[in-house]
Amino acid sequence: MSDAPRKALLLLEDGRAFPGLSAAADGTAFGEVVFNTAMAGYQETLTDPSYRGQIVAMTASHVGNYGVNGEDAESDRIQVSAFCARNFPGKFSNYRGERTVGEALRADGIPAIHEIDTRALVRHLRSRGAMRGAVSTEATGGSDRESLLGQILRQPQMAGAALALEVGTRTTYPFAPERPGAPRVAAVDYGIKRNILRKLTAAGLDVTVFPATASADELLEGPKPYDGFFLSNGPGDPAALPEAARTIARLVDSGRPLFGICLGHQLLGLALGASTFKLKFGHRGVNHPVKDVRSGQVSITSQNHGFAVDSDSLPSSLELTHRNLNDGTCEGFRLKGRPVFAVQYHPESAPGPHDSDVLFEEFSATLRP
Repeated sequence: MSDAPRKALLLLEDGRAFPGLSAAADGTAFGEVVFNTAMAGYQETLTDPSYRGQIVAMTASHVGNYGVNGEDAESDRIQVSAFCARNFPGKFSNYRGERTVGEALRADGIPAIHEIDTRALVRHLRSRGAMRGAVSTEATGGSDRESLLGQILRQPQMAGAALALEVGTRTTYPFAPERPGAPRVAAVDYGIKRNILRKLTAAGLDVTVFPATASADELLEGPKPYDGFFLSNGPGDPAALPEAARTIARLVDSGRPLFGICLGHQLLGLALGASTFKLKFGHRGVNHPVKDVRSGQVSITSQNHGFAVDSDSLPSSLELTHRNLNDGTCEGFRLKGRPVFAVQYHPESAPGPHDSDVLFEEFSATLRP
């Protein structure tokens, strides 16, 4: 970070302003302002494609204590529009650290703001809901602030945004060298995190990654058909991806096993006749309790989503399997009598708890004789 403090401003679409100091690149960035309750895992958050189009505020007081390294990224770039915290330390202390958060953000041209009252910001978002906003080092004064507010109000809403088409691969590729004899899985990339692919591979699967725009024919046909399908996480509104839902419906009709996470969970719900809705302020963090309604077991989960499947819209063919203990929303369902299931939360534990690793083993088991 620069030795000379530079003014910065976080401005929300309702006019609420949070003046602070710049902690990274100069400029102005727009996005939906959301908050994340994790105490750690900020590098995974920064590089998670599901955060595309969002300005993320961390509730932890000090973000960046252990630095940033080249191994923990969940994609090939920082995905957030801007980053906010009470404090970004100018130094880090960890043998794996290679640079500060501020240095990483500046390298990708991402603005960040700190020395703001994040407690007040989070309370405001919890009360009013996630909303459009901007982080700027250019418009910090009175007249500039009015102009910036006008620009914010002209930005697109998150509802209706097909952001999954902007992230992820454009070409099909094998995640790892071919594993002869291993079940073959076609993973559809709506913004997939690297650790999901690592977990699928660790479960003994041979994974090939397809773009979000891959057709059902591409996924179903070929000289050697895939044994099952995986639907990844990703950003934006699932209802803005009707073609993806139609493709998924055909994958289900094939009779082969299918597993979805996060956006994949929402799209599978749409494909099978359920509906989705936008949450007031979303679920983001590594400390969200989820109950398996079949066994009664409660897991602490990592989450990052702003939309959810409406539990009341589940058709009779679907069984609710998991429920969020904070607000009662749907966190998982399965197709009755079929090896087709999905969860809203992130079982790949990057960042966060390892309570739900077993889901990858469960999916792997459905692919084996």
